[in-house]
Amino acid sequence: MVANADSRQSNARRLSTLLGLLLVALNLRPAITSVSTVLNQIGHDLDLSSAGQGILTTLPVLFLGFAAPLAPRVARRIGTERAIFAALTLLAFAIATRPYFGWAGLFVGTAIVGGCIGIMNVLLPGLVKRDFPGNVGLVTGLYTMSLNLGASFGAGVTEPMRTIFGDDWRPALAFWLTPAVIAGLVWITQIRDVHQSTSQAPQMRGIHRDPLTWQVTVFMGLQSSLAYIVFGWLPTILSDRGMAPVLAGLALSISVLIQVTTAVLVPTIATRMKDQRAALTLVVIATMIGLGGCLYAPISSIWVWITVLGLGQGGCFAMALTLLAIRASDSATASQLSGLAQGVGYVVAAMGPLAVGLLHQAFGGWAIVGLLLGLIGLAEFIAGLYAGRDRVVESSSI
Repeated sequence: MVANADSRQSNARRLSTLLGLLLVALNLRPAITSVSTVLNQIGHDLDLSSAGQGILTTLPVLFLGFAAPLAPRVARRIGTERAIFAALTLLAFAIATRPYFGWAGLFVGTAIVGGCIGIMNVLLPGLVKRDFPGNVGLVTGLYTMSLNLGASFGAGVTEPMRTIFGDDWRPALAFWLTPAVIAGLVWITQIRDVHQSTSQAPQMRGIHRDPLTWQVTVFMGLQSSLAYIVFGWLPTILSDRGMAPVLAGLALSISVLIQVTTAVLVPTIATRMKDQRAALTLVVIATMIGLGGCLYAPISSIWVWITVLGLGQGGCFAMALTLLAIRASDSATASQLSGLAQGVGYVVAAMGPLAVGLLHQAFGGWAIVGLLLGLIGLAEFIAGLYAGRDRVVESSSI
């Protein structure tokens, strides 16, 4: 009887953790994707050039990288659960205030948003490895699905909300504090039941000496670069190609929503394979075909390319997160690998949206952007061939 009661409590705790994790993941993209759909209006109202808009789309990605190395340190000091709650609280505050203090407030608030998301990005793979060791692929797929849903809502709902709010983009952006508040209220239950082992986790060393660490990092950074180029610029690109702004935002929303399919299926299947190179190859190729179609194919066929793009990018992102878990031997190594890979990877990724803005300003069109995307995709493909091999990062505890 006691064993059954303990088992029920353990299952209830796991379900509570999973629910909280999914709600946290729901908040990891709306604050970013919501900006892209009203980027033209922001640029007009705040007198931002294409380069300035490029910087705005780059800031959250850059601070994702800057904050990532801090996450394991914060988790060791106060615990993973408390660190996530603190990040959620600050995220909600930044989302609520950034639209209302001019361009400086928008830029600073967006940087804070990126930092908060960066902390949570790093901590979630280690939490999955710790609490769901037998279901890493499935749980990673589920929280990636939730993340994609949040990104899709941010992209698809913000522009219609702007029209509801009298064509004012400010309350439309501030609205996205709501899911952060809800997630924080649910996550409080995790703080009451903190796993004491979290703050006592040993600090790892040596992972930076393993080539596999850098192969995973390069794949993470390059797939993220393409993802944030899409998040930041796809609606603008499609608008310039003749789509109405609402439809352009809807196109991004649908593409991200489609990512849910491969976000769940690809890591679940790939983790049962001998290695993950075939899966990584397929999703990278699909991503590049979709991007090419969005840039160069007739606009009448855009929904085909949006679909292919979503399938590819959903698989790429989910596999990048899965690699952080399955290439680590334990949760402590997973947390350190996640911090390094996302810290370096997102700083590299931040250059993508900025480069797109600079290229567009210099050449006055989008055709040249295809060359940049092709080079990033080729490098991502090569990194995936190395990171997809059946190996584990070597590390030792201090």
